[in-house]
Amino acid sequence: MPPPHQWRFGSFCLDTAIMHLWDGETPVALPPKAFAVLHYLVTHPERLITKEELLEAVWPATAVTDDVVRVAIGAVRKALGETAQAPRYIATVSRRGYRFVAPVTQTAPAPAAPLALLLSPPPLLVEREAVLQRLGVAWTQVRQGRRQVVWVTGEAGLGKTAVVEAFAAQVRTDPAVWLATGQCVEHYGTGEAYLPVLEALGQLCRGPGGERLVALLRQQAPTWLAQLPWLLTPGDRAQLWDELQGTTRDRMLREFVEVLDTLTAATPLLLVFEDLHWSDYATVDLLALLACRRTSAQLLVVGTYRPVEAIVHQPLRTVVQDTVRHGSATALPLALLSPDAVGRVSGGALSWAPVPGNARGVAPAAHGR
Repeated sequence: MPPPHQWRFGSFCLDTAIMHLWDGETPVALPPKAFAVLHYLVTHPERLITKEELLEAVWPATAVTDDVVRVAIGAVRKALGETAQAPRYIATVSRRGYRFVAPVTQTAPAPAAPLALLLSPPPLLVEREAVLQRLGVAWTQVRQGRRQVVWVTGEAGLGKTAVVEAFAAQVRTDPAVWLATGQCVEHYGTGEAYLPVLEALGQLCRGPGGERLVALLRQQAPTWLAQLPWLLTPGDRAQLWDELQGTTRDRMLREFVEVLDTLTAATPLLLVFEDLHWSDYATVDLLALLACRRTSAQLLVVGTYRPVEAIVHQPLRTVVQDTVRHGSATALPLALLSPDAVGRVSGGALSWAPVPGNARGVAPAAHGR
């Protein structure tokens, strides 16, 4: 059985599925390494944990001093609202280590992941804990009915897709969640309007419960259903095309946001749009409208793009800047990996090689490149 992913103590909840700490319903900021230290202590309550054990668990194969443990413990205590002199959660055992002294309870295991997910190894991610944590916070707000739009940005090869896929894998463990992805492609000339949106919509219509969405489209968004002709009989297609003569792009925009409002009133939905620097202008208009809408919705839209290429795609750049400035969207830029992180990635990628330590020469060259 999968391990529990929520650990509760006092008024706090440590959620490892979304990598976040909560005080009641309030998110508590915690650096990734401090989060890992707290996680290790909470999952080993009442036991003396030495500094050496924490270093091995949280900083494996990394040359650091004992001070990093002290700094991380200080950050955890600050987040928990306690001091070393009056501990309620973490007691210091002089010159030996630490002990988590508060009672801890665990939630039931999360639902099993689909077989296809279990057969696919997770992507190798390093130094992306903070981004996953921010996505987890956004998803929690979505489940409370507050729509979220998040722009994940970074140059080619920084791991935008890997981060989003790792987050989606966590979300997908809940069978109540609907999830779909639309891929933008580089085109030469005028691209098809709403191409990634139609791809995502088609996935949802073909997935479990898709009949409900098709019926909803027929009722509230027939212009979109007409773009998915394989879902209709020949007679329905002819009738629908007759009804929709003279349809405008503005009507399509209105219909789509209304359908999503109706759908996500009861169904949490994650929409991922990859490589928006190649998106058509109609898709950008739609994303702007989704971000600025104020109605309640269990909807999270995640869009990835390369900042340099977005300079050429002026409408996308304008929408991103405006939505972030007005607080209707969040930007999550991926930073370059540190030399240590490149070394860990190199070691994992070259683990097949017969010569031990072969990544040592690769890591500096890769980081410099």
